[in-house]
Amino acid sequence: MSGASGERGVSGERGVRGVRERLSSRVFSLAAVVIAILWTVPTLGLFLSSFRPEAAIKTTGWWTVFGSPHVTLANYREVLFGTGNASGRLADHLVNSIVITLPSVLFPLVLAFLAAYALAWIDFRGRDVLVVGIFALQIVPLQMVLVPLLRLFSRGWLFLPAWNATGAARFSQVWFAHTVFALPVAVFLLHNFLAGLPRDLIEAARVDGASHATLLLRIVLPLARPVLVTFAVVQFVWVWNDLLVAMTLSGGTAGTAPVTVGLAAMAGTRGNEWQRLTAGAFVSAFVPLLVFLLFRRHVAQGLLTGSVKG
Repeated sequence: MSGASGERGVSGERGVRGVRERLSSRVFSLAAVVIAILWTVPTLGLFLSSFRPEAAIKTTGWWTVFGSPHVTLANYREVLFGTGNASGRLADHLVNSIVITLPSVLFPLVLAFLAAYALAWIDFRGRDVLVVGIFALQIVPLQMVLVPLLRLFSRGWLFLPAWNATGAARFSQVWFAHTVFALPVAVFLLHNFLAGLPRDLIEAARVDGASHATLLLRIVLPLARPVLVTFAVVQFVWVWNDLLVAMTLSGGTAGTAPVTVGLAAMAGTRGNEWQRLTAGAFVSAFVPLLVFLLFRRHVAQGLLTGSVKG
């Protein structure tokens, strides 16, 4: 039996090595380069078009900018600050997006981390059933939850009536919705990681008298930092690009609507003014792109965590 299992192990290693060699061959490398170019060219064209004048965009292709480089920042000024004939004022919507996104990332991150630790390292009755239930919640479509949430919010649940004047009620509703939607996935992913931590390390800390708070802050948190950052970045991008929840719960007003709602309104009223739409698209994409670039090293480390054992 041991000889057969050893042969299977050797054959498996050979198979993995063969796959790696094929994926690193010139053919696959060339195919990856071609796919990257095909994926990037439309984005490059959209980016160059955002700096071109309106007349040039509507009469010539974006590639003509290399022959006659006539660029302008008027499109971005109109989109951000509503100068000229534009009424977008995406600068206000950007502030709303930041106010919505940051709490919508922090709340599920903290709650999921605490819940994942409890499910992974605290023994209590019904723990396994609770893990299965959290996993099952991931299959519930978001659209099915919006109607019950709207009914609860319409009855004044979760916020004080005095908040209506400041718009804080709308923000709290969106925060709660994004937190609820993100918790099942966050708890499931963090639980899988925390449950794979070395048991000897946790038990040794317990023998030394470490409490759960000490374990969380001094041992588990430093080890889980790459995974936490990865989830935070993914959740940030998800909430920032959200349109459905924003349209449903923010009320669609300029005082509380995020940038995605502003872009949707701009596309609906100025479907033929491409120069503003291209500029607005890159204004909206700038912040999540910046967040990803700042934390790309942590994201890469978090994605690779657990991929190599031993």
